[in-house]
Amino acid sequence: VQLQASGGGLVQAGDSLRLSCAASGGTLRIHRMGWFRRAPGKEREFVAAIKWSGANTLYADSVKGRFTISSDNAKNTVYLQMSRVEPEDTATYYCAAARGPRTVLYDMRMDYDYWGQGTLVTVSS
Repeated sequence: VQLQASGGGLVQAGDSLRLSCAASGGTLRIHRMGWFRRAPGKEREFVAAIKWSGANTLYADSVKGRFTISSDNAKNTVYLQMSRVEPEDTATYYCAAARGPRTVLYDMRMDYDYWGQGTLVTVSS
């Protein structure tokens, strides 16, 4: 499975931005999709996850109520709609895909099998 993330850029605090992650090559194996991010000097952290069918969303507390994850199976694409962004959201965002189902929450890096290359989001204050 190959994942291609896009949509990052420079935005101001309070703005909105939508990230996309296009999957190809064996998408039938995908059970869950997730977004992670790594801020400068920090570890990669979980942001959001969704079942490939579009159900069962999960969010990190830091983005709950501001970010929305969704999927479009017809386009083999997962989105992360980011609203009311804050400078603390500045990071490289990575999409990931997991086989399954597994008895995990899909909120940890080890739960995922495939990773995209990352797209940089910079939020200015």
